[in-house]
Amino acid sequence: MNYLSAESLTKSYGDRTLFDKISFGVDQGQKVALVGINGSGKSTLLKIIMGQETPDSGKVSFRNDIKISFLSQNPEFKIEDSILDAVFDSDDEKLSVIKAYEHQLALIEINPDAHEKLTELIEKMDNLNAWDYESEIKQILGKLGIHDLEKKVSELSGGQKKRVAMAKALVEHPDFLIMDEPTNHLDLEIIEWLEEYLSKSNLSLLLVTHDRYFLESVTSHILEIDREKIFKYVGSYSDYLEKKAEREEQERTEVSKARNLMKKELDWIRRQPKARGTKAKYRIDAFEKTKEKASQNLTKTELELDLNSKRQGKKIIELDKASKSFDDTTIIHPFSHVFKRGDRIGIVGKNGVGKSTFLNLLTGKLTPDSGEIEIGKNTEFGYYTQQELQFKAGQKVIDIVKEIAEVITMSDGSTISASQFLQHFQFAPKVQHDFVEKLSGGEKRRLQLLRVLIKNPNFLILDEPTNDLDLITLGILEDFLSNFPGCLLIVSHDRYFMDRLVDHVFVFEKNKPIKEYPYNYSQYRSFANEQVKALTTKSSVKSKNEKNKHEQKTKLSYNEKKEFEGLESEIEQLESTKESLFEKLNSGNGSLDELQQWGKEIEEIIAEIEAKEMRWLELSEIIEA
Repeated sequence: MNYLSAESLTKSYGDRTLFDKISFGVDQGQKVALVGINGSGKSTLLKIIMGQETPDSGKVSFRNDIKISFLSQNPEFKIEDSILDAVFDSDDEKLSVIKAYEHQLALIEINPDAHEKLTELIEKMDNLNAWDYESEIKQILGKLGIHDLEKKVSELSGGQKKRVAMAKALVEHPDFLIMDEPTNHLDLEIIEWLEEYLSKSNLSLLLVTHDRYFLESVTSHILEIDREKIFKYVGSYSDYLEKKAEREEQERTEVSKARNLMKKELDWIRRQPKARGTKAKYRIDAFEKTKEKASQNLTKTELELDLNSKRQGKKIIELDKASKSFDDTTIIHPFSHVFKRGDRIGIVGKNGVGKSTFLNLLTGKLTPDSGEIEIGKNTEFGYYTQQELQFKAGQKVIDIVKEIAEVITMSDGSTISASQFLQHFQFAPKVQHDFVEKLSGGEKRRLQLLRVLIKNPNFLILDEPTNDLDLITLGILEDFLSNFPGCLLIVSHDRYFMDRLVDHVFVFEKNKPIKEYPYNYSQYRSFANEQVKALTTKSSVKSKNEKNKHEQKTKLSYNEKKEFEGLESEIEQLESTKESLFEKLNSGNGSLDELQQWGKEIEEIIAEIEAKEMRWLELSEIIEA
């Protein structure tokens, strides 16, 4: 059953064509990834599909009876919206009632009418059978780290807004979900949860992502935009790589044949008189098609980049019990480490646990509150941050690179030009002489990264380098970094990237000292999971031992008998008191202070009743044994 159909779509900006007459579809249950180099038009295509942009030609159609959700790369909300407003912004009746119910729960301590309205909403929840849905929504919000629903969206960071937008997309229970870079700015644990959630769900999916583990686990089909066309592949990411290599080899063979044929046909064309007969027209038309095929440029950059970085001395960076606090909160606990030449370290931890603070301490942007950080005389930093590329209006791509260096020296003493370096990182000569402001977001990130690498640092710090980069550029970057001779320090949520490049991790946790492990990311996660299992097993054994001790006890002491005999009457008395307080509360005659006090007393009594009932069951089991 077809959910989405795109027919003959074309989109250009000025003289730059993104895609030309491309057609494809997405069927029910398919999970499709859209891939392609930065600037090929992936995000633009998603916007056209969602009606946010108009194609130059062609059309998009959806099946009429399906619900569609869209997660954009940079979601926007109304300034006045709370998280609750943003997540539950829907016409769905169940979602509207759940939103009102959650809002009323938040008001219950300050609004005297809250209890009455809450009772009404509970009845509506019952009538709509919305409790399971509400429970599922709370689970999604919890997994995404969203807790304070009354907080204003305008107070959130970009990463937090992305999580709110994702929560909105998921809680709507769409039949068809469209996502643009869903893993950007997410913690690794959230990415792994989302990966599992989407792979098990029955919804149809169309997404753009650079996360290769995510692609491998979630997607069943891949669409690739390449040279203005779209190519379709069935299978996972690894299947795509294999089939893409086969396609490119076949294309090279076809182009080679077309060029040989074109030479023969060109010779025939030149030998014909100017007044050609109609019988030869078919051959002329065929020549034009052959010429188009033969003119394809399938050349790939094979330049091996081994830059001549500044030689590192014996001392690179040494931290001796360095710490950092803000106000009364310790962000970096006393930490000691000696960085050595060739270190390849990954930094792991949730957002807001001190990773960026640590990097700023290393680079001297912050000074430690205690301890020392000693930097070697020959240590030269290259620091790629998450800040946007800075450039002047009217500045061209080649010029912004030449500001750093016009010629780059390789390790063997040879040199390459800034233009060659750009071309290696997928900036074609035509793009190099275009204006920076015309680049896509991903292309600007790629250019920003290139400006850091071209400085030939010997201590390279990369803070989320994979965000917004395409799969081809990621492969080029990984090859480059594999040959990097200096120290490499990476903060990344891209598990594949980390696994390929690091052999040591620093683990950051809130309010805890930094821990070191001699693993790549997947090895560390496997180790951490084993530790959790071991703790769980230990806890289970302890509980079992306590249960066995309890089961060995088959007789009540004198005091326990007296306690058991009195529990029933105590529980009855507490139930009576609870009912009395409920009557007062429902009467609405008390002051605000009295209503709050009665509500508090009810909570305490309910807790006491539950405790006494559990004790009664415990003692009764011993008697029956």
